[in-house]
Amino acid sequence: MTFLLRRGALAKFFAVATVLVLARSLFSPQDSASSSATQYRGYNVLERVTGVDRSLNVQKHKFLQARVGRDERHDIFDDLITDGVRDYWSRFQLPTIKGKDTAHGDAQNVLGAVENLLSLNGWVAAYCPTLVRPFGQNKNVDEDAYDDIAKEDRLYYIALAIHSADHFLLDQLAVIVQLAKRLGTSNLFVSMLDYGSTDSTATLTDLCEAVLTLLGVPFRIRRVPGMTEDPAAAYYPQEEAYMRNLALEPLLELHRKRQVTFYRVIWLKGFTCPNDILETLRVSISNEAAMVCGMDWAESSGQFTFSDRWRTRDIHGDQFRQSKSSSGPEAVPPRDKNAASRYVQHLPFQVFCCESGTHIVDPAQSYYKSLTYRYGLDFHNASISESASVRPPDAACLDSSQAWFCRDLWLSKALEGVHEEEYIDSSQRHKQAKSGSSRQRRQVAPMDPDVNAGSDFDAMPDSDSPMEAQPSGRLTVPNSAYRPARILVNPRCVTTYAGVSHTQLALDLFGSGEDDSRVNTTKNILDDWEGAPERFVCQEQL
Repeated sequence: MTFLLRRGALAKFFAVATVLVLARSLFSPQDSASSSATQYRGYNVLERVTGVDRSLNVQKHKFLQARVGRDERHDIFDDLITDGVRDYWSRFQLPTIKGKDTAHGDAQNVLGAVENLLSLNGWVAAYCPTLVRPFGQNKNVDEDAYDDIAKEDRLYYIALAIHSADHFLLDQLAVIVQLAKRLGTSNLFVSMLDYGSTDSTATLTDLCEAVLTLLGVPFRIRRVPGMTEDPAAAYYPQEEAYMRNLALEPLLELHRKRQVTFYRVIWLKGFTCPNDILETLRVSISNEAAMVCGMDWAESSGQFTFSDRWRTRDIHGDQFRQSKSSSGPEAVPPRDKNAASRYVQHLPFQVFCCESGTHIVDPAQSYYKSLTYRYGLDFHNASISESASVRPPDAACLDSSQAWFCRDLWLSKALEGVHEEEYIDSSQRHKQAKSGSSRQRRQVAPMDPDVNAGSDFDAMPDSDSPMEAQPSGRLTVPNSAYRPARILVNPRCVTTYAGVSHTQLALDLFGSGEDDSRVNTTKNILDDWEGAPERFVCQEQL
């Protein structure tokens, strides 16, 4: 009897264990054992059966708002901030959460704070619409000129790689808030990477975390130390690639684990007005571009010059000029005649590579195809005693990680076209073989190898001129024969840095701004796309 009871209890134990295991597989994520609050969780079986939820709902999925590697060191302002938080809590929040009858007051405080954040009465909201822009880009702001983009209800990924940039981080936060207001808070994901900043960036990212949390914007804010202990010994392209790939980790994780596909990636650099970003987004969509860049301008002695020359090349592979914003048509930044002509008309133009300031990338043509930021591996560190190795003439270029990314874009597009042609050719051959097998073929008599022996049939033609020498080098196909990568520069998207007189720069670039708005819609799209240049001079970062 005792044995039967024990056997019955054992059977019940196994039954309960089976139910628990089954319930866990149905209701918990598949990777929950290894997941944490900062990792994205995959779907469980029940979610896959009932329908995959690809929304960025922070109320439903708390892991969509995460902070990684917070700087916990004591700061001289810690006590001041703590006292302020306690004072606000005791005077404004605590009295309104004592019961249901006062809950509406607390909700009103939160809604009021959100409304103030969305209006953001600072530089971005107050002054950006007053700057001169062509084609009425800054006119009729209250009429929601970019409703066509917002109505598509697509997902956008905003990436920031920050290194000691506290002088414009608040302005970048204001731009993000304005984009959230236009596109929807659940249509954005913000990835901030603080790369070993030594200024007040760590404190400002705390502010960014609070603002984005209150607005319900998904984000991951991450702080990582620098790769090299001595900044003087750092190889910039290597650290640049490292930073950007880290900033893109949430993009790839969400795509892999939750099948969340972002429509465009917006890289924020410096300060760019929200309308300029939305206009560049429209250029990217209408041209189905792999990448569209703005133009960044730096101020020196009262003059504005085009700044980011070493990453930007025109379609012929030439560097942009370090032109002034007030330069005439013959001395504008792009050297290519077609690009210069469109630049003067404030229209987007094709380039081989760019990154100047804020830029927008199509992940379907790049990141989702496993393209990452790379760099040349055989660089020489001058801070060590070893002598520099001799590099062959055809060695990989030691330029910026963005230049490597551009070349990968061109190569990816070229291979994409080749694979499509091979697929079409193979399908046509398959159809021909299938149709030929259904027909009755005529039998051909076997060929007699000696039928023309001794005749002039197999004789070489007489000629006094010698045969042309065959090329000794390898045969190449011109780059123009391959499918081009659609990389554009939008001169109407202006990126600036600290201390720039935005009003004067806008007047230099666009004059009165009284351009025909119809030109924007008719000439914004490029009809002819050129192939990559056959060669260009490598500007190495030593």
